[in-house]
Amino acid sequence: MVDPVKMVIAVRKDLDMGKGKIAGQVAHAAVECALKSEKYNKKIFKEWIDTNQKKVVIKVNGEEELEKLLELCRSSGFIYAEIHDAGYTQVEPGTFTCLGIGPARSSELDPITGDFSLL
Repeated sequence: MVDPVKMVIAVRKDLDMGKGKIAGQVAHAAVECALKSEKYNKKIFKEWIDTNQKKVVIKVNGEEELEKLLELCRSSGFIYAEIHDAGYTQVEPGTFTCLGIGPARSSELDPITGDFSLL
């Protein structure tokens, strides 16, 4: 059975960010996770790059849920990227808008992210 590599980005739905703002925040998370992965887990990074860089964007209810995911990432050893906005447009400076996780094997990510709805 194939166990694909993917990246998951969790976005807060309570902030009412516009589509463009969400896209920017997700891009920040994806780039930061990719750079960390290339540096710290070259094998998984190469497999992710070679298999079309799968990214899944999920929604979380708010900051508390995002913080719980962050703690799970830390305790599980996943590569992650906390994205805190600069506050120039739609949210206050320092707002924790999204969390990038991985890339990692789907079998490792699904237990902590699989129950969330897609954005």
